[in-house]
Amino acid sequence: MTKPPMPDLADFSPFRDLPPEGRRLLERGATSRHVPSTTPLLHKGQKASGAYFVLEGHLRVYALAPNGTEATLYTIAPGETCVFALNSLFNDLLYPAWVQAVEPTTLAVLPAATYRQLFAEQPLIRDFTVRTLSSLVFHLMGQLEEVHAYTLRQRLANLLLTHAASSGELRMTQQQMGFHLGTTREVVARLLGEWVDAGLIHTRRGATRLLDPAALSRLLDGSAPSAD
Repeated sequence: MTKPPMPDLADFSPFRDLPPEGRRLLERGATSRHVPSTTPLLHKGQKASGAYFVLEGHLRVYALAPNGTEATLYTIAPGETCVFALNSLFNDLLYPAWVQAVEPTTLAVLPAATYRQLFAEQPLIRDFTVRTLSSLVFHLMGQLEEVHAYTLRQRLANLLLTHAASSGELRMTQQQMGFHLGTTREVVARLLGEWVDAGLIHTRRGATRLLDPAALSRLLDGSAPSAD
């Protein structure tokens, strides 16, 4: 069986819509890298060498508290970039967090000089950069509000509700959920088990299906879920 071609940065917006001169610059500068699951990619205080884009897989950007607790700041899905790396390369700052692959992941890396040139010459890249930076501000504000206002049980319910596909299925392991919430797989498994027993969700290896999203959403305002 023929393997599908590896995704290319030029397949993703806004790069696929660049004019010829922009595509040539992209082709000269972009390199790709494949990393296995749980591989650390960047650490706090490291110099970011360029702009990082996920072609397939997922990355997790997280903060680390003095007691060792991890808290996910945001994840990077295919076609998305690391916003902290963009900020670092434009402002000559060291990277402010940690980055880890949560599953086998393929990256494209654009050297800082190449991305700055594309930003200067191509309106599509300027628009993409501004929108990406702006969206992160709103996302982090929501994350901050959630951490301060929600219990772990509510944060897990919110994770299921906001990341599940329209079919009601969330393809994420319990380990990945724990990473995202800054807790352990065992704690996540215990909470999910309670909801399975209550008929709110169904779990299988690497995936969770929501059976009663309304009951889970009632957790967010402090209401107890029921199996009804």
